[in-house]
Amino acid sequence: MKLRLKRGGQVLVSLACSLALVLSVVPVHAEDKKSLESKTSDLKGQLAGINNELLSISDEISTNEMQVEVTNGEIQRTKDSLAEAEANEAKQYEDMKSRIKYMYETGNSSLLEILFSAEDMSDFLNKADFIQNISDYDRDMLLELQKIQKKISDQKDTLEAQQDSMQQLQANLKKRQAELVKKAAATSTDLSAYNTKLEKLRAEEAARLAAEAEAAATAQAKAQEAAAVNVPANTSGGSSGGTVVNTDGTSISGSELDVFAAILDCEAMHDYNSMLAVATVIMNRVQSPSFPGSVSDVVYASGQFEPVWTGRLESVLSNGPSNLAYTVAQDAINGTRLAEVADCYYFLYAGATDRPGVNIGNNLFFPSW
Repeated sequence: MKLRLKRGGQVLVSLACSLALVLSVVPVHAEDKKSLESKTSDLKGQLAGINNELLSISDEISTNEMQVEVTNGEIQRTKDSLAEAEANEAKQYEDMKSRIKYMYETGNSSLLEILFSAEDMSDFLNKADFIQNISDYDRDMLLELQKIQKKISDQKDTLEAQQDSMQQLQANLKKRQAELVKKAAATSTDLSAYNTKLEKLRAEEAARLAAEAEAAATAQAKAQEAAAVNVPANTSGGSSGGTVVNTDGTSISGSELDVFAAILDCEAMHDYNSMLAVATVIMNRVQSPSFPGSVSDVVYASGQFEPVWTGRLESVLSNGPSNLAYTVAQDAINGTRLAEVADCYYFLYAGATDRPGVNIGNNLFFPSW
């Protein structure tokens, strides 16, 4: 994912470039030039180092902000899933209570009637199994729903802990950025003072050179009185070429296909179009010079896909991706794309963002961050 630079870093880079240009206008007297330019060179080196560190921190801040936004989306997705699981558990519990209440109110006589209505021993055993199966079903369903709810709740806790960690990191990075901006401003002030001295010496040198140039021009004018100087015109031309985009299918290794299918299982609803939309974004990145050039490198790029840093991707890889995910991944490798998101390189959970974009399978797709 292409990362954005912060305004503060850009302004300081522009300032450094401007000062560098100003400092290289004309030469000065030997001793003064040596001393002043040595000091300005040191300061410029310091400022360049500060600017490089600022750019690095700006990239880290941008990456971390993106991770926070992605994590927020996954937290919202998890909360929605948890609410649905809790509702399913509550409904199953109410259904079970209704059945228990019915059996209690009708008493054992109804159950005995069911058993004694059996035509033979085989029928008797079948009806006894039926009564037991009702109880077993209620218990098993409730236990299964509770396990699902706990799994989702644990995932939510993990995401929220990561969110806290990333927010603390963001605060530390911004504090360090502010310190560097302050240091850069002080260095620029010192550099400006030395530049003023240099400019004074350079002005004196420029006046001397101007006098020499005037004398040379006078001599040249006298020489040109005797002969005309013709300067032929020079023309040049050129042509620009276009870039050829290849949208044909490609081929990848089996392990790459496993990673592709696993990330689709993690990031998309389990229907063909939802998975193909995510697959299209991944293949758009693979084919773009702004992103890594392989499926695995795109998926494992720093800060891009939440299942990578939370461990969900490795869990799916261990258990094996679904058949549908493999089908969609192979179709995408063969060149299949979803037209609605053909120009998209990013997506977020739709329930956690108000960005403009295309909503497919509760994911919102958009071209640029």
